[in-house]
Amino acid sequence: MGGEQNLSLVSFVRVKNPDNRTLKEAIKESLDKIEFDFDRKVGKLVIKPNMCYYYHPSTGDVTDPLFVSALIDVLRENFPGNHEILIAEADASAMKCRYSFGILGYDKIADEKGIKLVNLSEEKSRTVEVKINGLDFQFHIPEIFSDSNFVVNVPKIKYMSGSRISCALKNMFGCNAHARKSVYHVALHEAIVVMNKLVRTDLVVVDGLFVVGRSTKQLNLVMASKDPVAVDVAASKMLGINPQRVQQIVSASKEGIGKMDFRPVGDFDYFRKAFPKRTFKDNARAKAASIYLRVLKGE
Repeated sequence: MGGEQNLSLVSFVRVKNPDNRTLKEAIKESLDKIEFDFDRKVGKLVIKPNMCYYYHPSTGDVTDPLFVSALIDVLRENFPGNHEILIAEADASAMKCRYSFGILGYDKIADEKGIKLVNLSEEKSRTVEVKINGLDFQFHIPEIFSDSNFVVNVPKIKYMSGSRISCALKNMFGCNAHARKSVYHVALHEAIVVMNKLVRTDLVVVDGLFVVGRSTKQLNLVMASKDPVAVDVAASKMLGINPQRVQQIVSASKEGIGKMDFRPVGDFDYFRKAFPKRTFKDNARAKAASIYLRVLKGE
């Protein structure tokens, strides 16, 4: 029993007919299942969605602003006192926030909720020099994270060439203010772990409304945990990948970012069976397509 109590909790909740009301209920239920304590003072809160490109949320590639809108309501209704909420993302090699915020609909959410959208690539940042595998890298850490006292990681669940999966750990890699993130691809796993050490996650709430597997599927899942490593272990199992073979998960665990052992609460078995897993041939085709796209982009 003692060992069970020391495991990280990861919740799995189904959303029926997602709208603001049902999403708020599912998010609150997911947080209750992990015994999340709202009784704390939060001054400035940063929400980090996954906005990797200009895709529609129904593709499963980007965090749905509808999901973030409901999450904001839950946070405001349950944290005591007044607090500032920011939605933050950085430019990427093929995505600029000034376009993505509008195309995905985050500008409307900001207006409705009275919150601020932050392009991390345009914020003041500090430079951290790190040597990885004998190579020197500079990580640009926005000072906004030093000024905030709560970070909510809102990732997607995806297969990802190079890192095998993309979920909580990979999403925080996007906090690097440096736009040309392709320069880190020669040591991607290590770079992901470095970013998770430099910018710590206080809470993970996964948008699993639509997921990308062998196909895009409406899964209507909300996952939550205080442990990003445990979230990625659970996501790996849903994707049909052994988490011991995902380098950033193993390394992040060794670095004390989180635990690989977790206790699922909710409908984990249902979602693990329902996730549209790729076959070996699907993975081979996806890897070839990824290499082709990276060549086209000049990465």
